[in-house]
Amino acid sequence: MLSPPLWLLAELTYRCPLHCVYCSNPLDYHACDRELTTAEWIRVLREARAAGAVQLGLSGGEPLARGDLEIIVGEARALGFYSNLITSGVGLDQPRAAALRKAGLDHVQLSFQDSTRELNDFLSHSRTFDLKLAVARTLKAEGYPIVLNVVLHRHNLDHIEKILEMAQRLEVDFLELANVQFYGWALLNRAHLLPTADQLARAEQAVQRFRARHGEQMRIYFVVADYHERRPKRCMNGWGAVFMVITPDGLALPCHQARIIPHLQFPSVRDFSIPEIWNNSAAFNHFRGDAWVREPCRSCPEWQQDRGGCRCQAWLLTGDAAATDPVCELAPGHDRVVAALNATAGATRGPLRFRDDAASRQFIIEARRARHGR
Repeated sequence: MLSPPLWLLAELTYRCPLHCVYCSNPLDYHACDRELTTAEWIRVLREARAAGAVQLGLSGGEPLARGDLEIIVGEARALGFYSNLITSGVGLDQPRAAALRKAGLDHVQLSFQDSTRELNDFLSHSRTFDLKLAVARTLKAEGYPIVLNVVLHRHNLDHIEKILEMAQRLEVDFLELANVQFYGWALLNRAHLLPTADQLARAEQAVQRFRARHGEQMRIYFVVADYHERRPKRCMNGWGAVFMVITPDGLALPCHQARIIPHLQFPSVRDFSIPEIWNNSAAFNHFRGDAWVREPCRSCPEWQQDRGGCRCQAWLLTGDAAATDPVCELAPGHDRVVAALNATAGATRGPLRFRDDAASRQFIIEARRARHGR
């Protein structure tokens, strides 16, 4: 029997004032411009809550770009969701923070790109560092539990001690140090972002020293770097196990990146209810169970623990979503990860690509040309 979709991530919009080089939104996000209406989102929340969802993430892009965010938050509170806003902070002044608190928002995850103004603003291609500092203080004054999120990569891993000190000064409750995952724009910029093993080792040691000095005063989550691991992580606790994403244009996905897998047709909440999608969708059922599993996963004693890793990473690196995640050292495609790691010792090639509308449009043009052989 299926467990319910306990965790619902509502990607309210792909619009965002930041242009981060590691953005996980689709490269062609500009084409996904028919956003769900307020009424459609409210229906989705009601159906998801009735189906058993209890935790709601509100993300994007930048969810604060939606003028109806307070309405959506208020509906989530009335339904009994625990809600978390995942934000860059742009647009979150004191009046809006108070309005969202009054509407029933429980939790805020605020992103920083670095502990310095120069690198934070360079990586996001925006002047937002000082704004983020002000937002963090506003959230604290409004009584929100705060998660500070920093995506780690080659350019900021050596600043880890400064990042820890910044989080401590801001009195955040949780610090998520998330080593970059290579999807979307991050994969496009992998040659610039992939860290060395030495950088990662030094960063982990710095985190351990900080924990030893300060205890549980601030909870720190260090999300490991996939490419440097011997075994893959279990993706979202398993495909279609507890997690559902709804994209701005209404597609329902079992993980953030699943829409990149071309042979799976993901249903839209405009056409089907949440229970119908969760229980009956061919795409959600595709990688459930064990029927699809191949060697070396099928006979591996760690299969039940990691479920073969990430289906999207398998697709991106091998062209086969059913393959063992190439992060695993036993995977037939592991040589692709090794080659990428070996390349980190050399000079990077090509431009650093920032997420923006022009680049998104160009990606769409190039993809169409490739499909039609022109």
